[in-house]
Amino acid sequence: MESKMTFRERMNRLDTVVSQLERNEVELEDAIDLLKEALLIVKSCDEQLQGFEEQVSQLIAEETNESEATHE
Repeated sequence: MESKMTFRERMNRLDTVVSQLERNEVELEDAIDLLKEALLIVKSCDEQLQGFEEQVSQLIAEETNESEATHE
């Protein structure tokens, strides 16, 4: 999996992997590899979402601090 993939690209790849697994048309060995890939994608997306949450929290905190400073 390419580490430079965007969040959307990762989600699209995850959707593709899940579809392949649901169709049950892959060999067991390939299914295991796909499952490993899916787990890596989920972990990566979770980490990226946590980073987004931190950024949003920081922006809100900065906006709150600026707003409070202008009201003093």
